[in-house]
Amino acid sequence: MATKYAGLCIGVTGLNANDNPGPGIAVIRALKEGLGSEIRIIGFAYESLEPGIYMRELVDKTYQLPYPTAGTGALLERLTYINNQENLTAIIPNFDAELHNFIIIAPSLLKIGIRTFLPSLAQLQVRDKANLFEFGNKNELRVPPHYNLFSAADLSHATEELGFPLVIKGKFYDAYIVVNMDAALKAFKQLEAAWGYPVIAQKYIKGTEINVAALGAGNGSNLSIVPMRKLYITEKGKAWAGVTIEDNALVKLADQFAKATQWRGAYELEIIRDAEDQLFIIEINPRFPAWIYLAAVAGQNQPSALIKMSMGENVAPFNSYETGKLFIRHSWDQVVDIAEFQKMSAFGEL
Repeated sequence: MATKYAGLCIGVTGLNANDNPGPGIAVIRALKEGLGSEIRIIGFAYESLEPGIYMRELVDKTYQLPYPTAGTGALLERLTYINNQENLTAIIPNFDAELHNFIIIAPSLLKIGIRTFLPSLAQLQVRDKANLFEFGNKNELRVPPHYNLFSAADLSHATEELGFPLVIKGKFYDAYIVVNMDAALKAFKQLEAAWGYPVIAQKYIKGTEINVAALGAGNGSNLSIVPMRKLYITEKGKAWAGVTIEDNALVKLADQFAKATQWRGAYELEIIRDAEDQLFIIEINPRFPAWIYLAAVAGQNQPSALIKMSMGENVAPFNSYETGKLFIRHSWDQVVDIAEFQKMSAFGEL
């Protein structure tokens, strides 16, 4: 039986379901569960080997997008072409690096009927890794001290000031825990080459890793908050297993962030709880996390709520979720015909 959302056509990025997964597949699963399996999902990919491209049970058609470095003009031109083929209802971008461009073109997208529900450029900037410590000080949020790195000399100053171990982070992605200068210099060079400046050196905080997925209404409140404690972490620091938990201190922290920023849209708090039970925000990601399907199964379907809000619906705040819901990721061989890969590589559509 078709739902009232059966005619929706939603574009989703972040289809790279590998050992460092993007949020796209989890977002799509939540959308289909919350809005009905009859909705049409259009995948947006940057590489031809993103596994989500070939998951036909989840993605109806995929189009390649220009890399964010191509700029807003190229992105808008490509999305206008896609919209002419698909009549998109809304888009959920799921990569940090692409959000700047999507936010800029959001008004132009709305003119051709494509809705989004995104933070402003000012909101995006205030929680940037390079600005996070200052933001925390201003709003009475604990954030580990950091140092913005533009050269090896800056790295020397950072190690003197912060000591070892130290966390070296890329501007958009990736982080390495280092215990000496050689490892720090290697990480600095790798991250500078991958993501540019600044590279961030952040004081290492030992403790339990907790993440919070939340959905800001844009008026200083949250519509949804779901905390998750990591149970298994990959070498890249990604949660491979986690469980929903109840903790009022974490809810209060998310509410504090939403109030301070008036955040609009999805976000994730990455938190360390130290031995003294203090909560440190080590990162704030401006989009859904890759584990967002867990929040949906626990009772708070944030992706479907975001789509409803983008369409102007009045969505009531969620007031409960199930604790003790556990997710465990696993690898799965997706077997497809080489002709599909060749078609995606040659024509940018599949």
